[in-house]
Amino acid sequence: QVQLVESGGGSVQAGGSLRLSCAASGYTYSTYCMGWFRQAPGKEREGVAAMHSDGSTSYADSVKGRFTISQDNAKNTLYLQMNSLKPDDTAMYYCAARYGVVPGGCRYYYALDYWGKGTLVIISS
Repeated sequence: QVQLVESGGGSVQAGGSLRLSCAASGYTYSTYCMGWFRQAPGKEREGVAAMHSDGSTSYADSVKGRFTISQDNAKNTLYLQMNSLKPDDTAMYYCAARYGVVPGGCRYYYALDYWGKGTLVIISS
């Protein structure tokens, strides 16, 4: 059974940084697409960044140049380094995954199958 567990959320001032982590377990596929999504109060969930197992990445325009998605295969962990944070980045952040994905089939806006429970990020002005 696939499990995704996020951590690293918190409250920081605008301009600060946070690094989110997503520990994955229970999967057997060697190819995958993993991503970060967020949902702010009163808004729809939106894709933020995604990464294929081949290392290719995809970002929403709103976070390009500020957020970096990465992975540590040895630790089965996905990261989201968030810099220059803005109050508009305040949201619940979710990690998600789909397995058995071919190269080129991973974009930040693609729907994924497995979800974590989220970690809350609050940015104060």
